[in-house]
Amino acid sequence: MSRFLEECMKFIETQPFDVLRISEVQGDGEIETVEAQEICRCQNTYSVSKTFTMTAIGLLYDRGLVTPDEKIRDIFADEWAEYGSDIDERWDRNTVDMALTHRIGVPGGFLDIDTHRISEFGEDFLRYMLTYPLDYTPGTGSKYSDGAFYLLARVAEKKTGEVMDNFLWRELLWPMGFQEMAWSHCPQGHVIGATGLYLHSEDMVKLGQLYLNGGVYKGRRYLSEEWVNLALTRGYGLDSWDGRVYFKGGMYGQKLAIFPEQNRVLAMQAFGADSNVVTKWALDYKD
Repeated sequence: MSRFLEECMKFIETQPFDVLRISEVQGDGEIETVEAQEICRCQNTYSVSKTFTMTAIGLLYDRGLVTPDEKIRDIFADEWAEYGSDIDERWDRNTVDMALTHRIGVPGGFLDIDTHRISEFGEDFLRYMLTYPLDYTPGTGSKYSDGAFYLLARVAEKKTGEVMDNFLWRELLWPMGFQEMAWSHCPQGHVIGATGLYLHSEDMVKLGQLYLNGGVYKGRRYLSEEWVNLALTRGYGLDSWDGRVYFKGGMYGQKLAIFPEQNRVLAMQAFGADSNVVTKWALDYKD
């Protein structure tokens, strides 16, 4: 066990919460994991899922298949024709960038399958979303929602012609050596995108390494530096504290954190932990 993990677990023992496991890597070294509790290694990452959806958009961006300023209406022209006058005309403003930054006009918490019964949204989630009354004019505010990243998962599907998890398996996850993975789907079989991604903590770390290394994992480039820089500066699926750490958290204490100054990536799985406390401890850690 690395000194970092040993001291991290000692710190967690002083806190009023427990974790399930923590994985960590420095640079291109070997990923190490501490099992705090014996429980299934494939856990729901909740909103950390959004970082994977953002990465799928990045793969498409690098291939010239999507741009941040592309209009949502243009991507879903067929659905616009079908849903017609039920769609607020302000949806015309929405772009891929606005979805990536939660500025599409829907209410906060919209389309959250972790806190609402999916029957509330009907069988066609996209129709429900596009015809739901907007909370504000797109681009004039920002409200965090799962709906924005469900929409992005559907964008990826439109661009590739296949459900997003199949695309990611072939283009990223299998080549990077991911283990078992499962993603929740809506009633029509489309990936939720915003939550419901079940992963091993070691595989969460691998995605962090990809962004830590500017789009390269174990010598192979998967993402362009241009996309990585764009994602980090625009806050696409990763938050930041002054550029010293880039992170994405999920319900109940899930966390993926990238520490450029330490050349380190940390992933935590928990159920009821304060992941920000652990992230702040790791940010100030000195080797």
